[in-house]
Amino acid sequence: MRGTKWKKMILSTAFLLSTLLLQACSTQTQSSKPAVPSSAKGKDGGTLTVVRLSDATKLDPHFITDIPSANIVYQKVYETLVVPDENMKPHPKLATKWTQLNETTWEFELRQGVAFQDGTPFDAEAVQTTFKRLLDPQTRSPQASKLAMIKDIAVVDRYTVQFHLNEPYTPLLSILASNEGSIISPKVLKENPKQLMDHPVGTGPFMFEHWKTGQEIALKKNGNYWGAKPAIDRVVFKVVPEDTTRLAMVEAGEAHINDQVPVSEIDRIEASKALSLYRTEGLGVEFIGFNTQKAPLDNVKVRKAISHAIQRDGMMKGVYNNSGRLANAAMSPKVFGYSEEIKPLGYNLNQAKQLLKEAGFTSGLELTIVTNDRKERIALAEVVQSQLKGIGVNAKVQVLEWGAYIDTLNNGKHQMYIGGWGNATGDGDYNQYNLFHSSSHGGAGNHMYYKNEKVDTLIEAARKEMTEGKRKSLYQEAMKIELEEAVYIPIRYYEHLAVHNKHVEGIWINPVNYLMLDEVTLK
Repeated sequence: MRGTKWKKMILSTAFLLSTLLLQACSTQTQSSKPAVPSSAKGKDGGTLTVVRLSDATKLDPHFITDIPSANIVYQKVYETLVVPDENMKPHPKLATKWTQLNETTWEFELRQGVAFQDGTPFDAEAVQTTFKRLLDPQTRSPQASKLAMIKDIAVVDRYTVQFHLNEPYTPLLSILASNEGSIISPKVLKENPKQLMDHPVGTGPFMFEHWKTGQEIALKKNGNYWGAKPAIDRVVFKVVPEDTTRLAMVEAGEAHINDQVPVSEIDRIEASKALSLYRTEGLGVEFIGFNTQKAPLDNVKVRKAISHAIQRDGMMKGVYNNSGRLANAAMSPKVFGYSEEIKPLGYNLNQAKQLLKEAGFTSGLELTIVTNDRKERIALAEVVQSQLKGIGVNAKVQVLEWGAYIDTLNNGKHQMYIGGWGNATGDGDYNQYNLFHSSSHGGAGNHMYYKNEKVDTLIEAARKEMTEGKRKSLYQEAMKIELEEAVYIPIRYYEHLAVHNKHVEGIWINPVNYLMLDEVTLK
């Protein structure tokens, strides 16, 4: 499709393209965004208290590499040009409409009358400044590769901006709607960009108030917000490492929401008259990853041996209390590009032992499995540890606090790890490019430090392919190679869980696992 046809592609066509992101299996879980009758809503005002397992690592969207940290600022302090709804369909936010002028040029008309929380006007230059900073090699943003298709951002007039791409990139709207697409105050970027790590400044409905490291992060209502203002006055994210303490605080009314619920507590929550359990199917996947550049896991036979030694059947009940679904690949059924035809290596102890022997480990070997301090991940690591004994592999489990865990993976200090990837766009590119492309090693997402030229080529081709069927075929071929080379072991597709007490109305969590506060009220 070229020439004049491209010039006729307007907003409705952009929406049509975005529906490529939405192909998914049906789900029996509840809707992400339940309707709340006006008669049941609470009153305006008050402070919402959210208790969480771990503190954020940083608050600059160009350096955030984990969902828990992004959850603090996404669509709260920061906003994006477009925003996904509960089905991951993009809608106008800071951009009111957009037009795809040709294969590599997208034009956005911007919302007028918007100001950043420091009083700086929002306009085309602010958009240009944000993305130029992200893509500048001197910035060293781990998120730059996710938007590397952008060649230039041109200011057409004060409220019109054009994105010129290096090559066609079908899911552009989806990546602009993610946390990486957050628009930052140009004044701060010019005067003191380092402050953004712990003092964010955006256009959103909430303003940063304070961060007491290891204790809490507080946001307050932005009184000058351009849109519908939130009902609550403040939100405080408190760090409470103990699972039982978090639940007890919500149950007693000392806190309102716990959005990091251990699956081991589901039965207790459902039995409580004071607690309500919110659960919805997400876009993320949990897996066991191998650092393919760290001996002995740089040997594909060792990785295959370990993969054949892991019995995944029974893990959903034994480890996850039937929360989520058993995974067949590192891409959720709710993400565009998923294929049920992809199969992981099966359980086969004899084959596992033979492969270890062929790899030269006749007397076994020792490995370390790194995990963060979530209960179910520790439980999974211990199950894997036990199963590997059956082939003579002695695995040590190393449990790290969230920040140390992220640092270890980003710097390639691990061998095996219990990992997860929370897709932020609904498109397979976010999984494939970030988890498996050789340019994404480290903080960008490829903690397996995997490199395969053919897989790189397939992923790159899928990024610019406009035909839905061809894109799916490209992803399917890439995923097949990744599993044949035993780069990881798929475990489960996420179900997002949150517990809240009866004082809270209007809570919903979007498929990425972001807690959305636009409709929350307190009784």
